[in-house]
Amino acid sequence: MALKVCKFGGTSMADGNVMNAVKKIILSDPSRKYVVVSAPGKRFSGDIKVTDLLYSCFDEIKRTGNCQSSFAKVRTRFESIVKELNLSMDMTAVLDETERRLVEEKSEDFTASRGEYLSARVMAVLLGATFVDSEDVVFFNEQGRLSSDKTYKAIAKAVEGQEMVVFPGFYGKDTRGKVKTFSRGGSDITGAIVARAVNASVYENWTDVSGFLACDPRIVDNPKRIRTLSYKELFELSYMGANVLHSDSIYPVRKANIPIVIKNTFRPEDEGTSIIPISQYKPEGNVVTGIAGKKNFTVILIEKTHMNSEIGFVRKVLSVLERENIPIEHIPSGIDTMSVVFDSSYAKDYKLERVIEGIKNDVEPDVIRVMENVALIATVGHGMSSSIGTSARLFKAMAQANINAKLIDQGSSELNIIVGVKNEDCEKCISAIYHEFFA
Repeated sequence: MALKVCKFGGTSMADGNVMNAVKKIILSDPSRKYVVVSAPGKRFSGDIKVTDLLYSCFDEIKRTGNCQSSFAKVRTRFESIVKELNLSMDMTAVLDETERRLVEEKSEDFTASRGEYLSARVMAVLLGATFVDSEDVVFFNEQGRLSSDKTYKAIAKAVEGQEMVVFPGFYGKDTRGKVKTFSRGGSDITGAIVARAVNASVYENWTDVSGFLACDPRIVDNPKRIRTLSYKELFELSYMGANVLHSDSIYPVRKANIPIVIKNTFRPEDEGTSIIPISQYKPEGNVVTGIAGKKNFTVILIEKTHMNSEIGFVRKVLSVLERENIPIEHIPSGIDTMSVVFDSSYAKDYKLERVIEGIKNDVEPDVIRVMENVALIATVGHGMSSSIGTSARLFKAMAQANINAKLIDQGSSELNIIVGVKNEDCEKCISAIYHEFFA
């Protein structure tokens, strides 16, 4: 029998009516045995997500030692959900205990995690399922990374003999026994971890869109929906800003060749998008699968005569950035030129000045320049490697839109072409490339 893990995002937990729709989706398929939930999201424009309310609770705890005022909004939200669902559970006692622990722990991670915890408690009662706290089965190592083997074994043991299990997403426990969260959107990661642990046949990720789109619908009206894409394409697009799925959620399921299906909670009849291993991937005939972009990168351009013959030149440059704990995104290079690209958020507090000085001291470049406020646009697709003239079409589209490429980088697998443009040209560039390949 097929076994499915279903993760439901914040919009799917927003209120009692939507949670009832989620219940209907889950019970419509007997193979949906394991459920991962997020904290309640926005119910309407201008509403506040529960996780953001909880961050306000933490700020109040730091200021006053309690969070009674801020937590009152969280309390009202969950009491309303339980009332809408007509559940016979003592939510007041659960909320009282949660507020007590917030003050006792005085931890930002613990506080932020309670939205998922409370959602899972409610959903477990709604489904008549077993609640398993992620704090007891998801573990981080001393470096703050997932302790994979320990986690998979703990989850597998926790679900033994259980008909249906609900897990809160977003968090686990560190080596000190304290709650630790993933980055925002981390419930996607929890879902993938559970899918890997129970050897699921499919990992369903339910959100508020009917699958993965070829580009951001805020930039291009009604972009094409992608029916199927590979793990590699998904990772490239997710990492570069296509935020339907957290990029780190791909690793656990990819290693076990578990397909991901993106589905719409509000339109469950829609086909969605399937993400599958490359061994099962069959291109739809498009040269390009999707386009995504991210803003606010910094580029350091280095020129030095005979750089290519200087042993250890690249290592010395990268060592300077390593000393400042700055991760590198891309390293476009030529015979006498080299560029390093990194997220501008890592260059604060005089770090950039120290990096420039360190490069000057360590490699003595002829020229060193800095470009800031750069956006990276990734054009992704397996079809590009077998299609002649893809680059020409891409740069023609940019030229016609009067956009200048600040840098160009193509991966060795020919899966993507990345161009750097001014921040203000980001949306225009994505639109131009999209219309060239999809119009």
